[in-house]
Amino acid sequence: MKRTIFSTIATVTLLATPLMAEPLSPIKAIELSARLFAAGAAANDPILVLAAAKLRKQTNPVETDRTAPDGEMGNDAPVSWADMLALAETLAAGDDAVLGLIEDARVDATKGVVTGPVYNIGKLASGRTDTYPRIDFKGGEYAEVYVEAKSAVDLNLTVKDAQGRLVCADSDVSHIAYCGWRPAESGGYVLLVENKGGAATSYALMTN
Repeated sequence: MKRTIFSTIATVTLLATPLMAEPLSPIKAIELSARLFAAGAAANDPILVLAAAKLRKQTNPVETDRTAPDGEMGNDAPVSWADMLALAETLAAGDDAVLGLIEDARVDATKGVVTGPVYNIGKLASGRTDTYPRIDFKGGEYAEVYVEAKSAVDLNLTVKDAQGRLVCADSDVSHIAYCGWRPAESGGYVLLVENKGGAATSYALMTN
């Protein structure tokens, strides 16, 4: 199966641009891997999917039992790097060179990875919102919140401070949403996850 030069250039550009500016945080790496995976799956491009899997393998998220009051716990974890590699393998059928790269990524040990972001799995019906009150973040340290669904739904994310003032919002039409900000002082923030799609979905909520 012939691979285009454009695919390789696109992968290098997408990965190198943020890395040259500053190291990716685990949550930003997870977000970028989701975008690469979606693009690769849509284009049937195993190289993009492989890049997504390698990024996701570098992270080490830890599951918690955190739930939104009156919210439902989900049972569908985020797409794993192993799931991504499995799709890349399917898309690369017959291309020994790419299949070799996929196998290298599968057996490559993760070195020096410390505990990553914490996450929980929630479940939202269409048009519903989960509200997580008072999740604490440290003042002066960059705070990150990320939500991701496996299915092609529209998730929105909103962050408010303890006084109800808007801190950050991501309302793009997408199955992922990200907010990052630097709190002036330590305190609790309210996180709202809204399912704007037409079907129920499980989602992962990650915080650093």
